Amino acid sequence: MRTRLAIVAAIFLVLGCLGRREAGAKTSMAPKAPSRGMTITSPAFRENGSIPAKYGCGGSNISPPLGFSGAPQNAKTLALIVEDPDAPGGLFTHWVVWNIPASTATVAEGQPPAGGMEGENSYGKSGYGTLCPPSGEHRYIFNVYALDAELNLPASTGREQLEAAMKGHVVAQTQLMGRYRK
Repeated sequence: MRTRLAIVAAIFLVLGCLGRREAGAKTSMAPKAPSRGMTITSPAFRENGSIPAKYGCGGSNISPPLGFSGAPQNAKTLALIVEDPDAPGGLFTHWVVWNIPASTATVAEGQPPAGGMEGENSYGKSGYGTLCPPSGEHRYIFNVYALDAELNLPASTGREQLEAAMKGHVVAQTQLMGRYRK
């Protein structure tokens, strides 16, 4: 009986470790830096709250309004990456924007950040790619990075290329996570 319990415990331990590794593999590889007081918020949803249907494929397919504050004084630009770590095929990128002026305080609903450059999302298109989980509820992470430089990147830039270009330039970062179900 003890042997059977030990085997069952070992199986649960192994499965638990594999689950954590898989979850870790589905996260952004973006450079990490402290927030240093920088924040991102949305008047449409709270941290870990439900994102209204109008911001996904169940509604108007538009980006939610966002607010940025507290970028460090040495920040020249901001970058925004919106991603779904729960996508069945791995990390799915919905929006890639860089060279947003560091003084930007708001992004209007359904609009790109003024002055920013939009790159390619995982749909293979430029701009905001609507939130549309194939099933169930997914987490959507709105990552904002304060950079000490302006980035010279082509419009075809995707998340991985942006993350590579940001290395060594991230002076602060923060995120907002919301949940969406169609």
